[in-house]
Amino acid sequence: MATKRDFYEILGVPKNASDEEIKKSYRKLAMKFHPDRNQGDATAEVKFKEAKEAYEMLSDAEKRAAYDQFGHAGVDPNMRGGPGGAAGFGGFGESFGDIFGDIFGQTRRQQGAGGKQVFRGNDLSYAMDITLEEAAVGKESQIRIPSFEECSTCEGTGAKPGTSVKTCATCQGQGVVQMRQGFFSVQQTCPHCRGSGKTITDPCTPCHGQGKVKKQKTLEIKIPAGIDDGMRIRSSGNGEPGTNGGPNGDLFIEIRLQKHDVFQRDGDDLHCAVPISFTTAALGGEIAVPTLTGEAAIDLPEGTQTGKQFRLRGRGIKGVRSSFPGDLYCHITVETPVKLSEPQRKLLKELDESLKKGGAKHKPSEAGWADKLKNLFS
Repeated sequence: MATKRDFYEILGVPKNASDEEIKKSYRKLAMKFHPDRNQGDATAEVKFKEAKEAYEMLSDAEKRAAYDQFGHAGVDPNMRGGPGGAAGFGGFGESFGDIFGDIFGQTRRQQGAGGKQVFRGNDLSYAMDITLEEAAVGKESQIRIPSFEECSTCEGTGAKPGTSVKTCATCQGQGVVQMRQGFFSVQQTCPHCRGSGKTITDPCTPCHGQGKVKKQKTLEIKIPAGIDDGMRIRSSGNGEPGTNGGPNGDLFIEIRLQKHDVFQRDGDDLHCAVPISFTTAALGGEIAVPTLTGEAAIDLPEGTQTGKQFRLRGRGIKGVRSSFPGDLYCHITVETPVKLSEPQRKLLKELDESLKKGGAKHKPSEAGWADKLKNLFS
């Protein structure tokens, strides 16, 4: 008999490896050597079986302790009893299914009455566009989604009226079949009846043997105040129906925030650009600025420059998980007049001459910039 390799060596982990490290290593090896990905490769199949056995032993605390103390003799049913005996393999199918359900994305399934496999329905996704105002205060909306109802023609049996449903000959109505390879036994869904335990030789025409027909239904959806772009609302049980009596999936409504003409949202804060004339910027004074709930006033100091930011506390949005609303930031943009008439051009030139006579005090930024240029090129 060939000498069996060390389980820790097979998984490539040290003897003091944690349970998570062992599981992570096994998942990696299983992905690499799984028979479905290496069809016809006998070497990969052998390595897959080795990894599978090693994980079964080292993931069980009792078996691992026996292996650490006695080696393979402590867990081999042909060499001794105890945790490694035939009964010790009873939990392998469950751990095998859990791991590979995660790796290969299999539909979550449960054991139903009579041993049949029941499958949870798929989740559905629905995209909903809302305005910034609606996001701020919330709203109630109606949406139409696909739904499935019992077929009235066959009364949900899936069989054509006048015919009957038969027990699946492959799985004898159990919905599952056993696949054996050596001393391993893996249970899988019956490929003939797909886990239903029954076959339909003459399917119902309207529902094509499904027992259900697709309809449309209207749902009332409540959008909470403060919701943001990309957030999802879960509507339990409104996804696709399960198989063999399994639970329905869920419906996820994904929020898409429409672009606003005035405001930009940043979390709970709002930002907006406020254009003002150069005379207003120079003289200062009170100006009106927009908010989501109406107008507000801010006082501009004399000589306000482009890019000046004013903060209005609490005039933003209160997020769904926030205790207080955010703020509104108004960004000042000074507009340069265009399409001037001759009299206006004359007045501006006179003003410019007057400002030049006043020196750098009228243009502090320009004067400072000029000094920086001198230092740069000197």
